[in-house]
Amino acid sequence: MDILYWAIITALFIVAFIGLIYPIIPSVLFIYIGFIVYGLSFEFSSMTISFWIFEIMLTSLLFLADYASNLFGVKKYGGSKAAIWGSTIGLLLGPFVIPFLGIILGPFIGAVGAELVLHRKPLKESFKVGVGSLLGFLGGALMKGLIQAAMIAIFLVYIL
Repeated sequence: MDILYWAIITALFIVAFIGLIYPIIPSVLFIYIGFIVYGLSFEFSSMTISFWIFEIMLTSLLFLADYASNLFGVKKYGGSKAAIWGSTIGLLLGPFVIPFLGIILGPFIGAVGAELVLHRKPLKESFKVGVGSLLGFLGGALMKGLIQAAMIAIFLVYIL
């Protein structure tokens, strides 16, 4: 049975990393479900208060990194709030409209479209904002991946 439990926990952690590519998947939720499955299957006692404090701090950092990276990427390249919204919408819809490439093209197209349509910026300037959005998304995904890996590493340190 232990192998089955560990397979489920591992699968939940893998789904969390897939959430970096398909942002509609709530990555952090799957990590926490993995913790709960471990606690229900084995024991919660090794997950002390300090464990939960570390995990909550990392979760807060993850949300902050996600928000700040998109904001920074768009703003650094001259984008507006509309570009941030366009990028976010493109990020959520892109992978479903254009599998795999949509994760890259979605935020770019969303930011460019918002700047062109809502702010009537020239194509060259809108394109620049789209590049900023894409760089922000990629930087954020990298940071989120590192934070998720840290969350899992802390979990393993506490339970082993």
